[in-house]
Amino acid sequence: MLKTLQIKLLPEDNQKDILLGTFKKFNEACNFVSRIAWDNKIYNKISLQKLVYYDIRNKFGLSAQLTIRVIGKVVDTYLTDRSVFHEFREYGSIVYDQRVMSFKSMDEVSLNTIKGRIRIPVTIGKYVEIPFNRMRGQCDLVRKHKLFYLMVSVDVPEQPVIEPKNVIGVDMGIANISVDSTGKYYSGEKVKEVREHNLDLRSRLQSVNTKSAKRHLKKLSGKEHRFATNTNHIISKEIVNKAKGTSSAIAIEDLSGIRMRETVKKGNRYMHNSWAFYQLRLFIEYKAMEAGIPVMVIDPHNTSRECPNCHTISKKNRPERSTFKCISCGLKGEADYIASLNIRNRAVANQPIVAGDFFVHCGSPVASSLL
Repeated sequence: MLKTLQIKLLPEDNQKDILLGTFKKFNEACNFVSRIAWDNKIYNKISLQKLVYYDIRNKFGLSAQLTIRVIGKVVDTYLTDRSVFHEFREYGSIVYDQRVMSFKSMDEVSLNTIKGRIRIPVTIGKYVEIPFNRMRGQCDLVRKHKLFYLMVSVDVPEQPVIEPKNVIGVDMGIANISVDSTGKYYSGEKVKEVREHNLDLRSRLQSVNTKSAKRHLKKLSGKEHRFATNTNHIISKEIVNKAKGTSSAIAIEDLSGIRMRETVKKGNRYMHNSWAFYQLRLFIEYKAMEAGIPVMVIDPHNTSRECPNCHTISKKNRPERSTFKCISCGLKGEADYIASLNIRNRAVANQPIVAGDFFVHCGSPVASSLL
């Protein structure tokens, strides 16, 4: 399985200037090529290379292979969308391959720039044990918050897929980021507090509009996203470890396009649009793939309205957002937990397995209490 490894560069001051100059020249060349490609409607790499190769070398002073990478970057963007002209940012990413980039050791990288080859110290952190032969294909040099990073694709070995003895259903939401069918709750209250605090702080800083306020806003940028991402990493890791420890598969909902389907009150739109459920799903999927845990994606329709006992589906089963009470059999429980049971049961029912291989029914006191 391929994962993207973020390697931080530690350049000296003169090396920073060289890298910034290389960024500018590379992306100026991309804009030059993009204009020619757009005006002449030429999106084939070979045809475009014949047309612009020597002009790029002479006009921007890039090496032969960086020139090829400029053309390749422009062509790749037009493969995705040819309906509009593509313009590249001044510090947009630079594409490197083995001809213009090499690791001299796990703490130093050699990069081709407008001033020739330069060696820059790097830090890889916990992935320092990854050998060079696991790195695959091209990598991107990016600039984020005035820092430089190499985004490298690394081939991480996967564990053999297990034969699951059970299924853990995972319901994802806003009040509770996640609830699984074992009864574990991952509350979204802390994330909500952080988002509301940052929203109020941004509003006050924007209204002040001073230089100090703008500096504070810039510092605040991305902080909330990093917090939510870290929270999703922690939750997904715990769910996958639980599945691995109990030899269970994981069942999750397919929530693609939910923002288009759901109508949300104006006051709740910010929280709804900030809900990083898709990121949580991706984290669960790739962590499970590494651990050899099967992941089943099921249709989320009516998972929160169906009774897991008698399978009655009705809006009246949800008298309140957090409460479930079946109008037929009287089954009562917390709504998100009931949804996780339905997700689990649907995943089991959808599998071509011999009856009895999985535990379909749950005897949890929360789900079986009756009014």
